[in-house]
Amino acid sequence: MQIVLLERVEKLGQIGDIVKVKDGFARNFLLPKKKALRATKANLAFFESQRVQLEARNLERRKEAEQVGQKLRGKIFVLLRQAGDRGQLYGSVSPRDIADAISAGGFTIARTQVPLDKAIKTIGLHPVSVVLHPEVRIPVTMNVARTEDEAERQARGEDVLAEQPEEQEAAASAEAVFEEGAAQAAAEEV
Repeated sequence: MQIVLLERVEKLGQIGDIVKVKDGFARNFLLPKKKALRATKANLAFFESQRVQLEARNLERRKEAEQVGQKLRGKIFVLLRQAGDRGQLYGSVSPRDIADAISAGGFTIARTQVPLDKAIKTIGLHPVSVVLHPEVRIPVTMNVARTEDEAERQARGEDVLAEQPEEQEAAASAEAVFEEGAAQAAAEEV
């Protein structure tokens, strides 16, 4: 199907480009979301008459997105999740979770503005990009942790997973000392 783009679409083209796409992609995504029109003579004439307004509206939205992006760029947002001893999450972090965390931080973000290439399934600092406008992509960092204290330590650059075995060894040695003391006390009583 031949379509004319009404806005920039990643990996497809710019405003005004006439491109050929699969019918399903056009019918199910581009046309309902008003990102494109079928490339008929009537629609091409309509597009040319509206081109200046479309480009002006696009430029205005892009400027607004860049202003918000300046405030958002480089921010770190904390997500608290349950995880196992080795840092593996019981589930994963979805785009909706990320959008909710950013919205709680004072920015209005929809889940569709957070494209994830792969699911976040471990604790740690994860770079994520937020698409505020088709031409504006802003990097933010998601700090996924089990507790607030752990999130603060991760933000300082500590590796909380590397420290855990030491804590477990300390707890095990303390338990062994306690058991030895209990055994000696029991032997002295006999």
